[in-house]
Formats: sequence, structure tokens, C-alpha cells
Amino acid sequence: MAHKFEIRKNKAGEFVAYFVYNGESIFWTEGYSSKASAKNAIESIKKNGPAAEIEDTTVAEA
Repeated sequence: MAHKFEIRKNKAGEFVAYFVYNGESIFWTEGYSSKASAKNAIESIKKNGPAAEIEDTTVAEA
């Protein structure tokens, strides 16, 4: 599988959920004090992400 979620610990000892594609971290969550909270964040992304609206706040180029 080319993409996956990983839970890692940051330097502060918090649990962070990373979305990894082809070995590269694409985005990550804030740090959580428990692994369960990081897992909940992953489930929320999986549940709510596909229907999320895309908002482009860049200035349109001519």
C-alpha cells in the first residue's frame, strides 16, 4: 500500500498521527497526550475527510 497512517511520538512525548504517502509525510495532527486520542483523530479524518469542502484562499492568477 502506497499510503498509510502512522502514530509516532514527538520530542515532547506526545502522540502524533501522520498521513504518509510513498514514504513521505503529507500531513500530521497536533500532539496528543494519549495514543487513543491520536487513533480517534485518524478515525475522524477517515470519516469526515472524503466529504470535506475544498477552499482555495489563493489569489487567482490571470
